[in-house]
Amino acid sequence: MESAAGEEGKAAPSLPLATLIGRELRGGGSERPLVRYGHFGFAKRGEDYFLVKPDCLRVPGDPSSAFSVFAVFDGHNGVSAAVFSKEHLLEHVMSAVPQGIGRDDWLQALPRALVAGFVKTDIDFQRKGEASGTTATLVVVDGFTVTVASVGDSRCILDTQGGVISLLTVDHRLEENVEERERVTASGGEVSRLNLCGGQEVGPLRCWPGGLCLSRSIGDTDVGEFIVPIPHVKQVKLSNAGGRLIIASDGIWDALSSEAAAQACRGLPAELAAKLVVKVAADPLDQRLFANTGFIFLRQRHFDPGEQQERAEDVQQPFELGNQPATGEDHDRTQDNRTQHAIDQHTALQ
Repeated sequence: MESAAGEEGKAAPSLPLATLIGRELRGGGSERPLVRYGHFGFAKRGEDYFLVKPDCLRVPGDPSSAFSVFAVFDGHNGVSAAVFSKEHLLEHVMSAVPQGIGRDDWLQALPRALVAGFVKTDIDFQRKGEASGTTATLVVVDGFTVTVASVGDSRCILDTQGGVISLLTVDHRLEENVEERERVTASGGEVSRLNLCGGQEVGPLRCWPGGLCLSRSIGDTDVGEFIVPIPHVKQVKLSNAGGRLIIASDGIWDALSSEAAAQACRGLPAELAAKLVVKVAADPLDQRLFANTGFIFLRQRHFDPGEQQERAEDVQQPFELGNQPATGEDHDRTQDNRTQHAIDQHTALQ
């Protein structure tokens, strides 16, 4: 299991995430970070959608149960899947969380509820009979615990005190993700480049049928069961020093490294930082960079700026659901089979 943050020189030993959350709760850790956020998007095709809900309540009427949700959806082949996911994904996640549980149990249940919510959203969208698809990166902030679930290539990075940058998502691009290529081919799918007349291969690696460059998404019912909606899920506990979360669709990350994006927004107000990263990523000489770009910026800081700050490296230890294989014996390319693969995968994680 990888550490969520590094440290120059000798790294301090990490503590299990459950231990850190339990320590916070036993110590009366009800204090909340100050959350600042901003988002900015500029896309020619208008297929990026944002979800910003900073004042959610786990228990209606109880301010101590507050949490925040931020998400980006980068649609392709139309906007239907992105719009549908924006409207229903959070609802499906929350419906998968057991009722009447405390905060400790809620945080432990959240990663698997996110998996169930992504699968449910995909199943419901399949029933619409539309071919659109979308990436989805959903971030839940509860106190200093951050939980991220993602399919596709919309990335989320964490920038903590001292310039330590951590990637909280996994890019599900077939061109770059060897594990995902192996998963698709082991399930009976084909991974290859577009083949022109004369046998010339061009462009990135794609999954056939359908020719999608991504191995995981919501929607895309026309590409077979090898493209699954099972998200990569990662949960980390920050120190009281907090951190900055940058969430963006692929247009940003095609133009900027994680380090460059983090550097561009340091020391700036959230809304201005969001706009500046998009501006830095957009080359006016290459209009392709304007398509499918978006940005959400989140900053956490403890209410008491005078309190001694712990090093973030000392208290970050992730819970992680990685690239789990979607397996099955029947490889018929149908909506029902793809749905069953997703359900089987979710069951395997429990």
